[in-house]
Amino acid sequence: MTRWFPIVILLVWAVLATTAPVLPLSPNEVALESMLKGPAADRPLGADELGRPVLDRMIAGARISFFVAVSVVAISALVGTFAGATAAYLGGWVDGLLNRIIDVFLAFPGILLAIALSSLLGPGIINLVAALSIVGWVGFARLARAQVLSLKSRDHVQAAEALGAGRHRIVIRHLVPLAMAPLVVEATFGIAAVIVAEAGLSFLGLGAQPPTASWGSMIREGSRYMLVAPHLVVAPGVAIFLVVLAVNLAGDRLQDRFAGRGVETDR
Repeated sequence: MTRWFPIVILLVWAVLATTAPVLPLSPNEVALESMLKGPAADRPLGADELGRPVLDRMIAGARISFFVAVSVVAISALVGTFAGATAAYLGGWVDGLLNRIIDVFLAFPGILLAIALSSLLGPGIINLVAALSIVGWVGFARLARAQVLSLKSRDHVQAAEALGAGRHRIVIRHLVPLAMAPLVVEATFGIAAVIVAEAGLSFLGLGAQPPTASWGSMIREGSRYMLVAPHLVVAPGVAIFLVVLAVNLAGDRLQDRFAGRGVETDR
């Protein structure tokens, strides 16, 4: 059971997120006669303060969570890996400049920096993705730099240099592929971090805007009715918990597998 738990949870999350637009959902349909009602046959997870079905809004929120997590990790991994690998291979002032930039970003708590950037850019999903990507690339850059520093003196890299291969070709074709294992592990844990960050920023009103449903905004709206309708907070809270737990378990499994092969994962 433990072995399949993260796979099942992540598959359900991904399938619901990708099929949400074609499912017969009514996440924004107001039915005041059902407001704050608990779970029932027609509404398995109950209804919110406007009578909207919580299950439908949960599925719609899964789409937002999935889109933000995948987008942020993809952008952060692409930018961070290229910057870190290139700086490590070139060395000199380029590497020194990247180190100073990384130090500046690490001087601020990531979530506080994301809140500041989201407030500056304004609320909305696209701005949220941009803010979290600006914060998230640093981890990938630092890891890619460390990996390339240990790889660039290998024989096949020196042979490529002797044959006249360009710097970008050496980085992309000969160095980055060898550093992919720890970067994949970093991406896995990054997805979990982004899910939590997206929920937190949406809770503060900096993510998806009403009436769009997201797990964080559902918790914010439901917190006012905790005593009379706890299901409004419990349902999205459990969803966040299960998905983050599944992602972390999958990341731990990947880390153990790579560690068994002697691959450094910086975790």
